[in-house]
This record gives sequence, structure tokens and C-alpha cells, in this order.
Amino acid sequence: MIHFLALLGVLSISFSAVFIRLARVSPVAATFYRAAYAIPVLVVISLANRGRDARTRREHLLAFAAGLFLAVDLDLWHASIALVGAGLGTVLPNVQIVFVAIVAWLKLGERPRVRTIVMIGVVLAGVALTSGLGRAGAYGTNPGRGVALGVAAGLLYAIFLIVFRESNRGLVLPAEPLLEATVGMAIGALLSAGLDPQFTLAVSRQAHLWLLALALVSQVMGWLLIAIALPRLPSVETSVLLLVQPVFAIAWGVLFFAERLSSVQWLGSAIVLAGVAVLSATLASQNSLSGENPKVLLCEP
Repeated sequence: MIHFLALLGVLSISFSAVFIRLARVSPVAATFYRAAYAIPVLVVISLANRGRDARTRREHLLAFAAGLFLAVDLDLWHASIALVGAGLGTVLPNVQIVFVAIVAWLKLGERPRVRTIVMIGVVLAGVALTSGLGRAGAYGTNPGRGVALGVAAGLLYAIFLIVFRESNRGLVLPAEPLLEATVGMAIGALLSAGLDPQFTLAVSRQAHLWLLALALVSQVMGWLLIAIALPRLPSVETSVLLLVQPVFAIAWGVLFFAERLSSVQWLGSAIVLAGVAVLSATLASQNSLSGENPKVLLCEP
């Protein structure tokens, strides 16, 4: 049952980029409505589970602050999707594991393993290949800029993960911290609206439907299922499941939008995903020795 919930959660999140492309709204508008439509549902779930876990004021504030970082992450991610497509746009931010690994080394005070350093180099090489290296046939309206935004989104998502994890340690169902982070996300979107020249809240009825699907399927159902299931699975199985999201996102990009990556971009995507799998497994094993739990919400949203 846990495996099914984990797979369903990861699969739900794999549709995020699809909903973004179908909505056809500005990056910040997508971020705002994803939060706005999710908040009422998360309020109901949080009220139903209130009193089960005691949290400090600091943890409440951390969850809200995490949402501010998540807003910037999503703004960048949505912009990258417009430039390199749903599939490649979902692969790139998974480099967040590199930034999470660096923080883990600093926190644990350990020297990084040679294998880990090599894998980081491999992932970065894969990222370079996903840009198409300026060759003809590379998919995307601006692959180089799209890759840069995707990597920047990965950095912001890593910061979100680290802060958000501190706000919900030990919770069986982190609905309340997810609600607080989502509120922070909505406010963060409004604060960043001035940086999006195409921002407007006046979107079409069809766009509202796709954004509602994004909020309910990805922001609520996907994240909650992942938060429940992944901590209960072995590290190796978690690493494999984490690959399902970008792999399916690539498949959806091909099926729904006829996204055709160049051979160089396909190679880069494969290298990035393989490197991310190895790094996530290594990080999980290191943290398990120190009593940490790095598995929750490692998927790009």
C-alpha cells in the first residue's frame, strides 16, 4: 500500500508542468493560483488533523518562510518550462540534490566522498548537455536560458526543502506546515509580481480549470501522498521512485506537446537523472546514519 501511495504521489506531481503549459498564463500568475486554489482544501485537512502534533512558533514561521522561497522557485521553474518544455523543464530542477548534498556536508562536518564529488561533476556535465550546446535541432525557444533558469529553480527548491524540513520533523501528515508554506507561496507570488512583465490575475476560464487541477493534483494530493509514503520506504526504493516524476514528465511532454529533444539533450537528461538517483541514495544513507530524514518532498513540484 505504501508503494502505491508513493507512486501515486510522484505520478501526480509529474503532471505539474503539463498543467502549467496548458494554462498558458504568466509564471507568477501560475504560482499564485496554484497556492490560492490549494489553500481552502489544505485548511480543511489541517483542521481535521489539528491537535495531533504540537509545533512551536518557530516551526510555524519556518514553514511560512519556506513558502516564500518556494514562490521564487516556482516562478523560475514556470519560466523555464516556457523556454525548454514540460519534460526538460522538469528534469533540470532535480539538480537541487546537489545543493542539498553540499548543505548536508557542511551540517555534518564530513568530507564528501570521492564518488559523490564525481557524481556532482557528472550531473553538471549532463546539465550542460541539456542545453543542446548551441547545436541546431535543440528543443526549446531558448534552451540556454531555460537551462539556467531550471538550475536556479533547483537552488531555490533546495533552500525550500531545507527550511521546510525544519518545520515538520516527525509529523505523520504535514498538512498544517504545507498549508503555511502555501500561504507563504501565495504572498511570495504577489511580492514577485513586479518582476513578471506578463503578470495578470485576469486569466481565461479554461486557464482557471488547469490551474485548479494543478493545485488539487500536485500541490495537495501529490505532496501529501509523498510526505506520507516516502519516509517509510528504503533509500534505494525512494531513489528509484524519485526518477518516476521527471521520466513521466518527459513522456507527457512528448505525448501532449510533441516535444522532441535533440540527441544531445536526451543524453544530458539521462545523465542528469542517473546522477540524481545516485546522489539521492548516497545522501539518504548518510543522513540515516545521523538520524536525519531527507526523503520528504525531494521531487520538484
